[in-house]
Amino acid sequence: MTTQSHHDNVEKQFGSQANAYLTSAVHASGRDLVRLGERLAAFPHAQVLDLGCGAGHASFVAAQHVAQVTAYDLSGQMLEVVTQAAKEKGLNNISTRQGYAESLPFDDESFEIVISRYSAHHWHDVGRALREIKRVLKPGGIFIIMDIMSPGNPVRDIWLQTVEALRDTSHVRNYSSGEWFAMITEAGLISRSLVTDRLPLEFSSWIARMRTPDVLSQAIRLYQESASAEVKAYFELQEEGSFTSDTILAEAQKAG
Repeated sequence: MTTQSHHDNVEKQFGSQANAYLTSAVHASGRDLVRLGERLAAFPHAQVLDLGCGAGHASFVAAQHVAQVTAYDLSGQMLEVVTQAAKEKGLNNISTRQGYAESLPFDDESFEIVISRYSAHHWHDVGRALREIKRVLKPGGIFIIMDIMSPGNPVRDIWLQTVEALRDTSHVRNYSSGEWFAMITEAGLISRSLVTDRLPLEFSSWIARMRTPDVLSQAIRLYQESASAEVKAYFELQEEGSFTSDTILAEAQKAG
């Protein structure tokens, strides 16, 4: 799939679901958002870029602690939801821009902080996006990534990628902590910290959020039923299809 056709697919998948992501409990809350708020409290004067902002939950947290947030996403409909929700929340320091993660329409050294939550697994070229993040960060600036994480183990990894791809045709890949460290280093950033966690995913809302066609939902259920005992135990797979994924919150820094 070419970069352009992949981006078109992402926009098509998510634009129509913007409001579902605004009200999604998985996206609207979480220990990662608490940790993000605690970290950003140290940067009251910062200009922050929220890369792949979705319905804006990380932007809303950031805006309570920093000077200015730019919510950036491929989907114009997502950005409309962010603008309206920010207005309703009284957050006047959020602006929006539309575009790709791999090609940022910002000058060099524009931001003290770049954040991204539950977006990177859709990026067509993570390495290129990370190089763009390094470019727009000021010297000493930080990048905070929050996403679903691959377990690394091959059997568990292929199971996770398969259910994700069946649910969402715009899914590219969930990366392991080791892959993140390698990609961050290759982009010229310096890894600073890593926190992993577990995230329960309730099956019916997980499917509904993406409007996964019935035939693919059924394929996921069949695939889940055929999983090995090891996989079922690791992902805490429930009878009705709910399961638990690993998450990552990693911080990297641009050299000062």
